[in-house]
Amino acid sequence: MYLRRAAALLLIAGLWEMVSRLGWIDPFYAPPPTAIAAAIGGLFAEGDIYSHLEATFGAALMGLALGLLGGALLGFVAALVRPVAELLEPVMAMLNAIPRVILAPLFIIWLGVGLASKVALSFILVVVLTFFSVYNGIRDVDTRLVERVRTLGGGPWVLLREVYVPSVVAWVMGNLKVAVGFAFTGAVVGEFVASSRGLGYLLAFAQSTYNATLTFGLIFLVLVFVMVLFTLAGMLERHLLRWKYR
Repeated sequence: MYLRRAAALLLIAGLWEMVSRLGWIDPFYAPPPTAIAAAIGGLFAEGDIYSHLEATFGAALMGLALGLLGGALLGFVAALVRPVAELLEPVMAMLNAIPRVILAPLFIIWLGVGLASKVALSFILVVVLTFFSVYNGIRDVDTRLVERVRTLGGGPWVLLREVYVPSVVAWVMGNLKVAVGFAFTGAVVGEFVASSRGLGYLLAFAQSTYNATLTFGLIFLVLVFVMVLFTLAGMLERHLLRWKYR
């Protein structure tokens, strides 16, 4: 499977390189892959890229961790305590209905152009997704299963450990890759709007200078790093849900 994907990507890159070299597309707008690779190599050779990667990864991973934790806690409480659900569900539904990246200017006004505003944007993107994953995961539990566990003498902790948590883990892991993408979206968009470093900051610089080669290179870098995290998330999902795959 991986060989077929790699072969497909190489074929696309080869065709792109050929049509660009032949002048069928303007390299100013779509530079050839070799030029993009050279731009990426230049970024790493100069060494400045590392501080930008650290900024983007730090904001994205902090937002992801806080969003997963906060969304899980809120989802658990809302699913088990009806008054809390009546309070939180409309708020989360409202946040889910709007494109949450438009909150970036507000977070920058409130928290400044530093790390906090990027973490906040990543957090708000992830927490809503995680909340509904956990909330729906618990509500989706078969009531007959809950009744049988209680009949056999299982208390609240047994229900939580043996019934609710496995159901929630399946829902959360099913959305983990989306959460990773949302976390990086929040970090990069926040940096693009206003920042002093990060991949989004470099993208804004490339846009302002009409540097399509650098823009493609940065987009490719983000894609590679997110795909690596997707792969790790898939491995974690298969490990935690090995009972389901069996």
